[in-house]
Amino acid sequence: MKLFFAFLLLVTTLFGTEIVLSKKQANFIAQKVWQNEGAGKDKYLIWWNKGEDFASLGIGHAIWFSKGHTERFREVFPMLIQFMQQKGVIMPSWLTPEADFPWQTKQKFLAAKKSKTAQYMELFHLLKKTFGCQAEFMAQRLSQALPQMLESIESEQKKKTIKRRFYEVMHNKDTSVNERGLYVLLDYTNFKGEGTLKSERYKEQGWGLLQVLWNMDDKETNKQKAFALSASRMLSRRIKNAPPARGEERWRKGWNVRLQTYWK
Repeated sequence: MKLFFAFLLLVTTLFGTEIVLSKKQANFIAQKVWQNEGAGKDKYLIWWNKGEDFASLGIGHAIWFSKGHTERFREVFPMLIQFMQQKGVIMPSWLTPEADFPWQTKQKFLAAKKSKTAQYMELFHLLKKTFGCQAEFMAQRLSQALPQMLESIESEQKKKTIKRRFYEVMHNKDTSVNERGLYVLLDYTNFKGEGTLKSERYKEQGWGLLQVLWNMDDKETNKQKAFALSASRMLSRRIKNAPPARGEERWRKGWNVRLQTYWK
C-alpha cells in the first residue's frame, strides 16, 4: 500500500513527545481513524456495541459511561469534552466533562436515536462538525503516552527499550518524523489505549501501546510492520483471555484489517 500521507506537507513538530498537527493533517488523520472505527458512516458516530455496557462516541469511539456505571476500560469521552472546552468549541450547556452519558440504558439510548431527540441531535451535530478537533485531541493523548508509559515502568532497561521502539516506529529509518509512523502510534493509542491502566487487563495481561512496544521483534527491520505484528499478537492474547460472555472473537478479523493499514 502506498503511503497515504505522501501528499501532505508534514508540519508536525516534536519537542520531546509533544505533537502538534496542522489543520490539514488533523482533518486527514480524522478521516483515517473514522474509517477504522466507524466505516465513515454517520450512524456509528454515537454507538453502543453489542456485548458492551457503555456507549462509544466520535471518530475515535471514545468511551462514555452512564450514571453510576464503572468499568475496567478508560473513560475517554469526558477528556475529549474538556479538550474541546479548552479549544473554545461551543457546546450544549448540559455537556460538561462531569456529565454522564444522557441515557441510562441501551434501550433508552436507541429510542432517543431512533426518534432523534433534541439532546441526541445536539450531541450528533457537535461530533460531526469537530472531526479535526477530535484528531488534535488524539495527538495530545499520544504526546502524553510516552512519559505516562515510562513512569509506569520500574526497570531502567525496559524504559530505554520502550522509548527506543516508540521513536523507531515514529521514524522507521527516516531522519524526520515518518508520516505513517505518526498515524500508527496515534491510531493505536486511540484504539486500545496506552496500556498503563491496571484495570485494562484480562488475567493481568494488557494489550495497549506499552505491551505492543515491549513485545515487538527487533529483528524486523520495518518497525511499523513489527509494531503491527506485535499488536496482532497482543490482541489475540486479549481475545483468548477475555471473559467468554464478551464474545471478543467477533472482532478479530476487523482488528487485523486495521493493523494491516499500519504497514501495507
